[in-house]
Amino acid sequence: MSDLKKQFEKAAKDVMNLPERPDNDTMLRLYGLYKQGSEGDVKGPKPGFFDFVGTAKYEAWEQLAGTDSETAMKKYVDLVKKLVS
Repeated sequence: MSDLKKQFEKAAKDVMNLPERPDNDTMLRLYGLYKQGSEGDVKGPKPGFFDFVGTAKYEAWEQLAGTDSETAMKKYVDLVKKLVS
């Protein structure tokens, strides 16, 4: 397993134990970077109009379309490091 992949997986665990919950924009950024890093470009239909949380998550992920997974993983790891410290 690559070093970046290990760092990414560790960051995913670390984010669950943050001292305080980040603001919603940061949470959406984390979600989008995680999904882009682990799955690539967004797939499937956009959630329905009244699914506000699902729509926000979908759009956060969709904004990263075209970003390669390594770049998304690096950005995710960096963001988690900032939040942990």
